[in-house]
Amino acid sequence: MDGISIIKEHQRSIIDKIRKITRGDWKVLVLDETTKKLIDVSVNEDDILNHNIANIERIEEKREMNPTMDAIYFLSPQPHIIDCLLSDFERRRYKSGFLVWTTPLPEKLGRRLDVARRQIAGSHSLPVEFYPRESHLITFRDPHSFLVLYNPACNDLIGQYLQTLAQKIVSVCVTLGELPKVRYYAPQHVGHEARVLCMHLARFVQTQLDDYQRQDPNFPPQTSRPQSVLLITDRSMDLMAPLLHEFTYQAMAHDLLPIKDQPDGKVTFHMTINEGAANAEEKDMEITDNDSVWVDNRHRHMKDTIEKLMDDFQKFLKQNPNFAGKNADSTSLNDIRDMMVGLPQFTEMKQAYSLHLTMAQEAMNIFQKYKISEIASIEQILATGLDEDLKKPKNVLDQVVRLLDDPDVAPADRLRLIATYALYRDGMIEQDLLRLLWHASLQRSRESTDKAVIENMDLLGARPIKVELKEVRQPTPQLFPTNTKNAVQSEEYALSRFEPAVKHMLEDLISGTLDQTTFPYVIPPQGPAEESLQTQASLRAAAPRWASANRRQVENRQRILVFVAGGATYSEARACYEISEKHNRDVYLTTSHMISPGKYLEDLRLLSADRRRLNLPMDQPPPKAPAHIFERPAPPAAPKPPPQQQQAPPGMGMGMGGQLPPGGPRPPTKALGAMTLNSGSSSLGGQPGADRPGTGSSDKDKKKDKEKKKRNIFGLKK
Repeated sequence: MDGISIIKEHQRSIIDKIRKITRGDWKVLVLDETTKKLIDVSVNEDDILNHNIANIERIEEKREMNPTMDAIYFLSPQPHIIDCLLSDFERRRYKSGFLVWTTPLPEKLGRRLDVARRQIAGSHSLPVEFYPRESHLITFRDPHSFLVLYNPACNDLIGQYLQTLAQKIVSVCVTLGELPKVRYYAPQHVGHEARVLCMHLARFVQTQLDDYQRQDPNFPPQTSRPQSVLLITDRSMDLMAPLLHEFTYQAMAHDLLPIKDQPDGKVTFHMTINEGAANAEEKDMEITDNDSVWVDNRHRHMKDTIEKLMDDFQKFLKQNPNFAGKNADSTSLNDIRDMMVGLPQFTEMKQAYSLHLTMAQEAMNIFQKYKISEIASIEQILATGLDEDLKKPKNVLDQVVRLLDDPDVAPADRLRLIATYALYRDGMIEQDLLRLLWHASLQRSRESTDKAVIENMDLLGARPIKVELKEVRQPTPQLFPTNTKNAVQSEEYALSRFEPAVKHMLEDLISGTLDQTTFPYVIPPQGPAEESLQTQASLRAAAPRWASANRRQVENRQRILVFVAGGATYSEARACYEISEKHNRDVYLTTSHMISPGKYLEDLRLLSADRRRLNLPMDQPPPKAPAHIFERPAPPAAPKPPPQQQQAPPGMGMGMGGQLPPGGPRPPTKALGAMTLNSGSSSLGGQPGADRPGTGSSDKDKKKDKEKKKRNIFGLKK
């Protein structure tokens, strides 16, 4: 899609800061573990080296001394990193240091640097502490967020954790150059403890935005764009979305396939390259935004994705008839995968199509094997409250029980189905829940925590359990009631009728109908004109359409930032892209981490667990500086006393009686006679051209030293 990519904006912020500091002079860039990951997500190493960076080094690692060159320290403000930094200053490893922090340096840590202020050439903050995952999708790589926010054992962590989240959200706003109007989700008909999370987080964000604006009078930069909007929500706003099967390519692949988020942030799928050939090999294939096949298809329905992959490959074969062979008219994914083996000349294209054809085929195999079509049919009824004809459904429980009894349905899918049914029913008595779990062959032992998955949804505002059968409950109003009048019925996409709450929220925001009670402003608008987004949309629609205005139209599109605390789903990411395309906006989804249905179930299971079982990063011992920074070079050894001079044999000395003259050995008369007035051309007792001690090296040594310095500038090993 068009629009400004957050990956490019993240890269631009980092490169611009480096360029402003180097100003044409060569410098060393020093990173820590955190900032190395931040840079790697958007910036190529060559891009950095092309801006007068001689070398890139890690502050935690052993490094050579470089006292003739300045260093740019791009660091995260942590105590052990300050230890490493002070060690560099104490040893005068570099000539001076320019400090760049990912977040404002806390006063306590700043005071520790006072002892080295003469070596600090400057100190700045560069708020880029987030990880762009796609052009309009940002995460904080914080998979523990859900547990910190909703497990009652973590209540004492909430205050500081929300401040940290706010800091990162502000970093996204600053990188995009936006000072948005802040709104937040305020649930009206629930009483769970976490219902005020969004309110507190929104206020922290507003305070930090105001503080940043006071510190930087040039923020936000002038623009003709309408003012942006930041919507702060959390996982409790939509409990259905993470449970349902989604059939767009990206969401379905992350649900059904063993796609892994690696520690370095890469997203990989393990597969066999050139399967069936002599050069077959197993490999972790990376899935990135640089893969055009992935970007073009990830939000398509799986049915359309398969058709597109096959059509594109058939076009390629027509353009390259030498590779078509007897299978030119193949219509199955397996046939096309076999043909890929015979295309060694097109390695990059072959690997991309091989990856996605394999993923699509494996996902469809699982879809058919585990009867996901039948599961999804009842899921859509439970999530929307309507059947395929948009009418009130009948015999829902019978359909649920039939699937729970089916041995072909996977245990995880049975648990998802029970959770979805509990939300649909707005609760059931404990005995009914146990019966459903028994039908599903779940909760068969005391150690099982399957029942806890359902019960723990009450910590997010659901009401899964009733105390007694006759308990009277007021029905909870739908956050976004289903509009059956404008609903389009389609047999092809009957299993995709449900849309996540994020999509409805954005539609209402853009139409100007988003409820201000459920989604209040932190600072209310001054009047109707400030709030109206429809007017802004009509003004943009009147913009010129000729080619020279295309870039301006993209830059002038209003930006909407959505933050989902506790993790977002791929269906929500897809919805944000669709709204961007439909309404000519740039919608950026930001979240702590992306969640799959499997991850969601595991996190629900742990909401009632003891905190010691959670392995939270904040409960681990703080990282320490490596031991080598505290090592000091050994003092130089004391010089050995000169050996005592032995008396010369008789007759060997000068002077009377063969004795040495008073005061020492005989004078170097021969060498004195050889001296000339050409300074430095000879020396006492030496050869012509030798250097005097302490006056420098020979021409050969000087040349060698010059080459050594030159190699150091370009980061070469000595």
